[in-house]
Amino acid sequence: MTAHPLLDAGAFVVRTSAPLVELATPPAVLAAREPQASAPFCSSDTVRAEVRALLRHGGFKPAGRSKPASEYLLAVHQEGAFPTINALVDACNVVSLHSGLPISLVDIDKLVGALAIEVAAPGTTYSFNPSGQVIDAGGLLCLRDELGPSGTPVKDAQRTKKHDGTRAALAIVWGTRSLPGRAAKATAWFRELVAPIGDVDNVELIAKV
Repeated sequence: MTAHPLLDAGAFVVRTSAPLVELATPPAVLAAREPQASAPFCSSDTVRAEVRALLRHGGFKPAGRSKPASEYLLAVHQEGAFPTINALVDACNVVSLHSGLPISLVDIDKLVGALAIEVAAPGTTYSFNPSGQVIDAGGLLCLRDELGPSGTPVKDAQRTKKHDGTRAALAIVWGTRSLPGRAAKATAWFRELVAPIGDVDNVELIAKV
């Protein structure tokens, strides 16, 4: 297998000082949620087009209910309905909103075995919410463990999602080489925002096609 020609992913592990349900969202994260908030960058039509091109590379169709997670966040922010979940997810959401890059957050303690980033084979499916709804992930970039897809740029798998009791999470910023340096910048900002709630460690993931 060869390296993915477009993917430029950032990744790190954050281990929080307490379960997520007990942590307050840092003031800098709350400020970045505001309509006129300042941020290191902003999304654009060009960013959205390049992210969709990244997802289409493997044959996936990123549209409708399968659009990149970052596009969903932009839509709800424009509607004034930006979600508040917990300290870690709130930080993830503001970075994804402003950078225009989708971001995955998965609970490390729920992962099984070796990890790799791959393009899902045709016919690959997984459940993405508590009610058991399933997405057809054929052709989609995804973080995989020994049990299948975990995090993706569209919807993370329900079985490894972070939850109120999460104490250690893996973050993946799904960037593209067509936007040089953007993933690294988004990853650095994300790390800065979550520093008040935990310890951050580097991690390297192998991306293949």
